[in-house]
Amino acid sequence: MTDVTIRRALLSVSDKAGLVELGQALAARGVELVSTGGTAKALRDAGLTVMDISELTGFPEMMDGRVKTLHPKVHGGLLAVRDNPEHAAAMESHAIGAIDLVVVNLYPFEATVAKGADRDEVIENIDIGGPSMVRSAAKNHAYVTILTDPADYPGLLAELEETGGATRYDFRKLMAARAYAATAAYDAMISQWFAFADQQQLFPEMLAVTATRKEELRYGENPHQRAALYIPKGPHGQGIAQARQIQGKELSYNNYNDADAALELCAEFRGQQPAVVIVKHANPCGVAQSSSLLEAWQGALQCDDVSAFGGIVAVNVPLDGPTAEAICQIFTEVVVAPDADEAAIAAFARKKNLRLLLTGDLPDPRRGGLAIKPITGGLLVQTRDNGAITEADLKIVTKRAPSEQELKDCLFAWTVARHVKSNAIVYARDGITAGIGAGQMNRRDSSRIAAMKAAEAAEKFGWAQSRAVGSAVASDAFFPFADGLLAAAEAGATAVIQPGGSIRDEEVIKAADDAGLAMVFTGMRHFRH
Repeated sequence: MTDVTIRRALLSVSDKAGLVELGQALAARGVELVSTGGTAKALRDAGLTVMDISELTGFPEMMDGRVKTLHPKVHGGLLAVRDNPEHAAAMESHAIGAIDLVVVNLYPFEATVAKGADRDEVIENIDIGGPSMVRSAAKNHAYVTILTDPADYPGLLAELEETGGATRYDFRKLMAARAYAATAAYDAMISQWFAFADQQQLFPEMLAVTATRKEELRYGENPHQRAALYIPKGPHGQGIAQARQIQGKELSYNNYNDADAALELCAEFRGQQPAVVIVKHANPCGVAQSSSLLEAWQGALQCDDVSAFGGIVAVNVPLDGPTAEAICQIFTEVVVAPDADEAAIAAFARKKNLRLLLTGDLPDPRRGGLAIKPITGGLLVQTRDNGAITEADLKIVTKRAPSEQELKDCLFAWTVARHVKSNAIVYARDGITAGIGAGQMNRRDSSRIAAMKAAEAAEKFGWAQSRAVGSAVASDAFFPFADGLLAAAEAGATAVIQPGGSIRDEEVIKAADDAGLAMVFTGMRHFRH
C-alpha cells in the first residue's frame, strides 16, 4: 500500500480537546477543512477557514442535527476505492470529492447516563452519523485515515511531519483497528443501558462487555503467562484498578488479584473502628479490629505471621506512622489504604519495593453488579455475592443461646469467612481471627487447620492458651457431618455460626448441644471458589 497525502479532512467532534491545534496544523499544510456544527464554530473562532458539511452535501443540517453527514457525498468520499475505475467514474459523475482524513469522536453517551439524564436526553445522545463515518473511513483504511481519540492527534502530526504530509498504510491500519474498537465499545455501552437500566434485564440475551487496557503487566500468574489490566467501559466500581500508587515497582497480576481480595474484605469494615486485613494468595491469613490501627495490625499479624510474610495488607482507615513502621518490620508486597499521613509515607519510602496504594475511599461491599468467570468455551455470569446478615437474621438452634460477646464474635468470624476460599472455617475472638482454614476439600480438615494455626500462634507468642479457646467459629456453608463442628469444639470454640440446611442438621445440633456449644444459623451460604 502507498502513502496517502492528506488534502481534505472532515472533522466532527464532541470532545474539543486539541481540536484547534490539530486544525491549525492541518491548515498550515494546506489541508481543506470540512466540518459540522459546533466543531466548525470552534475552528472558525480560531481564525480557520472551514467548509460547512451542508455546503459539501448541498443539503442543510436537519431534524435537530440528526441528519447532516448521512449523505453520498460524505460516504462516497470515504468509501470509494481510489484505484477502482468504476468507483472513480461514480465520483466524477456525481461530483464526489475524496476525503482523506476523518476526525470524529462520538456523542457523550456514557457521560450523559452517568449524570442521571432522563430517557429522552439519553436517547438523543446516541450518535448515528458519527459511528457511520468512523466505520466507513475505517473500512476504507487503504485510502482514508480515521482518528477517534484526541490522544492520537500528536501521532498523526508526527506521521505527517515524517512523510511530508501523508500517512502510511501501517498507521492507517492501526487507527482503523482503534476506530472499530471505539464504535464497538460505544455500541456495547448503549446495549448495556437498554438492557440493564432501561429494561431492567438481569441477564440479557446478548451480553456486550468492553474494557480499555490500562497497562500491560510484567507477566501473568506465572512468568510464562502474559497479562494486562483492563478497566470496564461504562459504570463500574472504584477499587484497586483505580487506586493511586504512591511508591514501589509495578504491580504484578498476582499483586492485583491479592490486593483486590484484601480490599474487598477490608471494605466490610467501612465506617467501623480500625481494621487490618492481611491476605496471602487471595485468602485472608489474619484480620483484626481494635480501637487503634496499630493494635489491629498486631492482632491480625499474630493470627498467622508465617503466612503474612510477603503478603498484602489492607486497612479501612488512613494509615498512621506507627502502624506503617510496624508493617515495615516484615516483608510486605502491597499496602492498601484509603489514605496515609506523611509519617506513614516516609516510613514506607525506606522500603523501595513495597507498593503503597491509596484508594481514597473503600468500595461499597453491598454494591450490585455482575461477576464474570471464563470457562472453557463460555462465560459463567452471576450477581455479586453482596448478601449480608444482621443479628436479627440469626436463628438460635441450640439449647444454649450465645452471649452478647459470642454473638459479636460470630458476626465478625462470619464476615471474614465469606472472603475465605471454600471450604472455609474461621475462628475469632474479641475482634481478632484466631485461626483460618481455607480451600480444603472437606470442612473437617479446614477446621483442624484453623485450630492448628491458633495453637501455633499461642506457642510462638507464649500465650497461656490458644485464642481458639472461647472463640466463635464460622463456616461458610453447612456442616454436612458433625466432625467439623466437633473439631472446633476440641479446639476450644464455644459458639458456632453457619448457614444450616444440611439433611443432618439435627445430628449437628445435637453434637453442639452435647458439647455445650451455642450455635446460630444464618440461612445464607457464602461459597467462594
